[in-house]
Amino acid sequence: MMDSIKEFYLMRIVDETGISGTGMVARGVVLPSGTAVMEWQTFHSSIAVYKNIGDVEAIHGHNGKTRLIMGAPPVATEKPKKPKKSKE
Repeated sequence: MMDSIKEFYLMRIVDETGISGTGMVARGVVLPSGTAVMEWQTFHSSIAVYKNIGDVEAIHGHNGKTRLIMGAPPVATEKPKKPKKSKE
């Protein structure tokens, strides 16, 4: 068990789904119990709870297309870039 709360954020390089956009798309904390709580910073905002930080990366990492970075995001982090609309 950890003894402090740790911050993290998701930096999306490629938006596979066309929903969340690119850039810093979510930020969260890992609680002393190891539970991770994450808030999406996107146009479709939500809060999710995960058993551990490994689950966050497994679900949202998209094989390296989204990076999970431990620590606070840079102060000047831009809002996610809006997804491009499909040409269908």
